[in-house]
Amino acid sequence: MTARRARVSDEIADATRQLDDAGVASARADAEWLMCHVLGIDRGRLLIADDMSDAAVVRYRDLVAERARRIPLQHLTGTAAFGPLDLSVGPGVFVPRPETEWLLEWAVSRLSQIAEPVVVDLCSGSGALAIGIAALVPAARVYAVEKSSDAWEWLSCNIFDCGVQERCIAVRADVTITGNTLAALERAGMPAPADVVVSNPPYVPEGTGTAPEVDWDPHTAVFGGDDGMSVITPMLEVVGRLLRPGGRAGIEHDETTSAKVIAAARATGVFTEINGYDDLTGRPRFVTMERAATDVGVS
Repeated sequence: MTARRARVSDEIADATRQLDDAGVASARADAEWLMCHVLGIDRGRLLIADDMSDAAVVRYRDLVAERARRIPLQHLTGTAAFGPLDLSVGPGVFVPRPETEWLLEWAVSRLSQIAEPVVVDLCSGSGALAIGIAALVPAARVYAVEKSSDAWEWLSCNIFDCGVQERCIAVRADVTITGNTLAALERAGMPAPADVVVSNPPYVPEGTGTAPEVDWDPHTAVFGGDDGMSVITPMLEVVGRLLRPGGRAGIEHDETTSAKVIAAARATGVFTEINGYDDLTGRPRFVTMERAATDVGVS
């Protein structure tokens, strides 16, 4: 008698229960995404997927067990969806989060009326913002600045894999050191002051409780000192030096530090039109600012 083959729907149901018991908030979705990864199909085809081979079952159950250990889904599949992109991610690089897509949308909207915009992405990590802008604004020339050697490798690979290597340049520099960043961008051939600067820097205050998955991100890519401002505050000088008069910057921040980012931007004396933006959940998400034509003074 032939043994009954495992069914996709049954395996997903079992995996959902296992992940839910492990505290995974998106248990059903993650169970489905892991199944898609194992079977090599789109999520929309799960409804018509039927039996699984023994090898596929073993692989799927192993991946579910790893996800139950709170290893990030993106580390298990090797990719993270971000806007129009599928980015390669893994140990050594911060996994981009969906909420950063609001900053991407803001930047793209500001660039739509500029003929040949120059953009700088500070603390680029996997390249989510830089590559997203290059993909959505074909006329843009984008410089993706990253300090970490591990993250820089992921960034460089993603730029190439996404086919934007002619317009998106990876640059090694520490964004908290103005001279280091400006010199690195000059060596990279940055042609003019930037029209837009974006950044999703390390900003979580030390000691903040985070989900177990965050432990797999590099600590230095997540936490920004005791107040969450150890990167943002010195980086603002770099932003001011990079932007042309009238150029705009958008900086993501912790939901508790919007007022601090606004105050720090004002204290530089070089920005005007400083505004905070919430995401769709109503949480403060990023601050934007405009480079004044002249220093506006501390307000």
